[in-house]
Amino acid sequence: MNQPAKGDLAIDLVVPCYNEAEALPETHRQLAHLMDTMIRSNMISAQSRIYYVDDGSQDETWSLISTLSQSDSRVTGLRLSRNFGHQSALLAGLFTATGDAVISVDADLQDDIAVIPEMVGNYRAGSEIVYGVRRSRATDTALKRNTALLYYNVLQAFGVRIVHNHADYRLMGRKAIAALKEYSEVNLFLRGIVPLIGFKSTHVYYDRKARMAGESKYNIPKMLRLAIDGITSFSAVPLRFVSVMGMVVFVISIAMATWVLWIKLFTARAVPGWASSVIPIYFLGGIQLLCLGVMGEYLAKGYVESKRRPRYLISERVAEEAGPQAGAAEPATESRSSLA
Repeated sequence: MNQPAKGDLAIDLVVPCYNEAEALPETHRQLAHLMDTMIRSNMISAQSRIYYVDDGSQDETWSLISTLSQSDSRVTGLRLSRNFGHQSALLAGLFTATGDAVISVDADLQDDIAVIPEMVGNYRAGSEIVYGVRRSRATDTALKRNTALLYYNVLQAFGVRIVHNHADYRLMGRKAIAALKEYSEVNLFLRGIVPLIGFKSTHVYYDRKARMAGESKYNIPKMLRLAIDGITSFSAVPLRFVSVMGMVVFVISIAMATWVLWIKLFTARAVPGWASSVIPIYFLGGIQLLCLGVMGEYLAKGYVESKRRPRYLISERVAEEAGPQAGAAEPATESRSSLA
């Protein structure tokens, strides 16, 4: 793939937003300053843009994005028709951006944007995907740090290709984004899908910052949902584990039945008891419920995927019409499916 000449490389930033009214003004100030610096140093083209994707916010996020698009011709705002979730909002931005490469970053800017020039340098050096990876989790609580480590190890044990300590802070070239469009899952787990694409990739390391304003939108239920999606969307190991566990329980049950029969027939120690009847019932009942739960999770995923519903819909798009920088010969208001 031929790289654009120095100064002609258009780099787009995609920023998913959900109730980020508190953080957005400072976020844009920092992103705009970084982009200005990179343009002045001839690292990227003046045609580079910032895409803010409003994922059904309930505060003034969309109003602020609209205002930014009027004051800064590099800003494009996308408003989803409802809250589709962070992964879908991110996908909407990636598929809408038109730059030679696209960098995704969260609106809270906990991921250090100072390494973006290094990402661009790696892209110019031939890497189609550049992952932003945390140097450490020293800023996390002990619980979050240990559960994250356990989760990554479980994913790896299940055969899922994943980059440790990487979330969704990455650069993707145009070829990688085109390949990503071939993956049509409705249950999105991009940090598991992107490594499957292949192509040359590399890492840049950074220290995670504290959130500038507002609260994290990833509460415990959302994190658990994402964790389950990460496992069940990329590995059939849990289903195989259920099969193995069923076989083990069957063997244990046969052994217990044989032991009970031997006691009854050849000894005088056979005393009818609560434990010998209730414990196996509870044990087998728990195993059966666990197996049904695992199989139900996979069945639900197949059910959702079979509907082929759109992963996002864009209800509005705002951009200052400023010649080539507007980057869109599309209506200001649109409804778009990611499956088109």
